[in-house]
Amino acid sequence: MSAGAGPYAVSAADVTAAAARIAPHVLRTPVLPCPAVGERCGREVLLKMESMQRTGSFKIRGATNAVRSIPDADAPRGVVTHSSGNHALALAVAAAARGMPAHVVMPANASAAKRAAVERAGAAVVTCGNTGAEREAAAAEVERSTGATMVPPYDHPWVIAGQGTIALEVLAQVPEAATLVVPVGGGGMISGIAVAARALRPDLRIVGAEPELAGDAAESHRTGTRAPQRPPVSVADGLRAALGELTFPMVRDLVDDMALVSEGEIVSAMRLAFEEARLVIEPSAAVGIAALLAGRVGGRTDRPVACIVCGGNADLARLPWLVPAGA
Repeated sequence: MSAGAGPYAVSAADVTAAAARIAPHVLRTPVLPCPAVGERCGREVLLKMESMQRTGSFKIRGATNAVRSIPDADAPRGVVTHSSGNHALALAVAAAARGMPAHVVMPANASAAKRAAVERAGAAVVTCGNTGAEREAAAAEVERSTGATMVPPYDHPWVIAGQGTIALEVLAQVPEAATLVVPVGGGGMISGIAVAARALRPDLRIVGAEPELAGDAAESHRTGTRAPQRPPVSVADGLRAALGELTFPMVRDLVDDMALVSEGEIVSAMRLAFEEARLVIEPSAAVGIAALLAGRVGGRTDRPVACIVCGGNADLARLPWLVPAGA
C-alpha cells in the first residue's frame, strides 16, 4: 500500500487497491429504500446494508484487507486485536480463511452473543477490562508473547482503506446522493469513506452520527483537538471508542458535520427498523437512522440521502426496548 503518501495515512488509491484485494472475499451489499424513515424526515432515504455483509457488519472489509496484506513470512504467527465484537469476529473469520491463527482481546462488557460468535470462528479470546487503555495493554501483551501481527479495530491504514471501499460501492449504487450519513466510533469507517468520497464526489456532504454518551468525535470535530474516550456506557457498544491518531485528522478535515443522538433516540430508531422496515440491526447501526429521524443531518432534501447501516449483530435476547437500562 502507499499509506502515508499524502496528507493522511490512507489515500484514495489505497482504498481502490483494497477494493480489488478484498473483492473475492466480501459481499457487495445492497442499497435499499426505506420509506419508514424517509416519510418521517421528508426526504428519500436509502440504506447501505452492511448489516447483510459477511459476519454481519462492515468490519470484514478492513479485517480482510489487513489479513490479505500480511506478508507470507509473517502469516503463520497469526493476528491479534482488541475489539468489543464486530471487528473481533471479522478478523477471526478473515484469518481462518487464510489459515492463520487469531487472538482476540475482548472487554468484559462485550455482548455475550458476539463473544460466542468469535469463539465459534476459531479465535482464542482473552478477556480484559472495559476501557480502551486496558484493551490496548492486553492486546500488546498478546502481541509480545505470540509474535502475531497487530490489527487494531480502526486506527490502522489497512483497516481504514478496507472500510473505505464502502464509498466506492455506495457512490456507484446511488450516484445521485447528496448526503452520506456514517456512524462514528473510532473513525475507521468514516475516515476511509471520506478519503475515497472526496476524490470521487467532492460535493458530497458527509455527516458523522454519534451517540451523545460517546460524543468524543463530535467534540474533536468542533474543537479541532482530539478528545479522549468517554465512559463506555452507550447502548451502541460498537461506537464507544475514541478517534485514533490516524482517523482524527481525516474526520477533522474531510467530514462536513457531526450529529449527536440520545440513547432513547437510538433505541427508537432500532425499534422502528425492526418493526416497520423489517430490518435486523444492532444499536450502533441505528445511530445514523436516529440522526435522520431527529432532523440533525441537514443538507439538500431534494436529492437522496444514503445512510450506512453498519451492522446487524443484535443480541436478540437483550433488545434494548425490552431490557431496562443498566440491566
